[in-house]
Amino acid sequence: MKILVTGGAGYIGSHTVEALQKKNFEVLVFDNLVYGHKEAVSCPLITGDLLKKKEVEAVFKKNRIDGVVHFAAYALAGESMTNPAKYFENNLQAGLNLLETMVKYEVKQIVFSSTCAIYGYPEKLPVTEEEEKKPVSVYGESKLMFEKILNWYDRIFGIKNVCLRYFNACGASLEGKIGEDHEPETHIIPLAMKVALGQREKFTLFGEDYRTKDGTCVRDYIHVSDLASAHIKALEYLFKNGESNFFNVGTGSGYSNKEILERIKKISGVDFKVEIGARRPGDPDAIYADNRKIKKILGWEPQFSDLETIIKSAWNWHRANPQGFNQ
Repeated sequence: MKILVTGGAGYIGSHTVEALQKKNFEVLVFDNLVYGHKEAVSCPLITGDLLKKKEVEAVFKKNRIDGVVHFAAYALAGESMTNPAKYFENNLQAGLNLLETMVKYEVKQIVFSSTCAIYGYPEKLPVTEEEEKKPVSVYGESKLMFEKILNWYDRIFGIKNVCLRYFNACGASLEGKIGEDHEPETHIIPLAMKVALGQREKFTLFGEDYRTKDGTCVRDYIHVSDLASAHIKALEYLFKNGESNFFNVGTGSGYSNKEILERIKKISGVDFKVEIGARRPGDPDAIYADNRKIKKILGWEPQFSDLETIIKSAWNWHRANPQGFNQ
């Protein structure tokens, strides 16, 4: 079976491509390389833009696509609040071009990269899939809107979808081939590792007066390899005539920012400087997933999301690739 992976040169996309290949899927990546890296791609890569519908149609015309995994999106919540048009256009219109082309070429299965940001600040923990959807960023709103678009394309055209609502992706491939390389970087683990590697002077921890066990934010960290396996389970479910569905992808528990930093110090052997800064506006105390639904229906289980494996795999990647893919 041939799977088209949009955004397959990105962080989660490239790890999913690798996992698909291990399962003997034929994989084709379509990516504009704005944030992705061609060096991360281990299969045929088409450089193109989903906003250019003719480029999308050319891929489907030339290749018999059996299913789609749709990662391609802008994903910086802060930026989305200063440039909303960029996010609505790219995350919605680009996806619509993809769906219209799927309709034209009768491709009936799509796995969508959604986000826990659709929940906003949840009132109950752990967060179930039925939690009220109250995005607090244009990014989260754009993902929720596309989930609704997918629902209509199922009802009208019979395109079955699985929406995977990720929590905090982290870690790197266990073989050390690929890892996390964003510009700009906003995630705690790679930022702290830049400090441990001497590329930054200090790490700034935003607040230590949250209502958590050590005063710092608690988040549900899910190893990128576990995220990749969730996409494969979702595809297999759809290919077995599964109905459209949506799932949280998280571990069901969380680690605090201080726990993350202490483990990085231990594994790297570097006692780097941590400065306490002011809270960032809008950061909730804690968020972690209720993952019972994906376990029950897809048979998915996180295997690599213990903190030791997360940090060791990330450290091995960053230490070997201090400049990321731009060596």
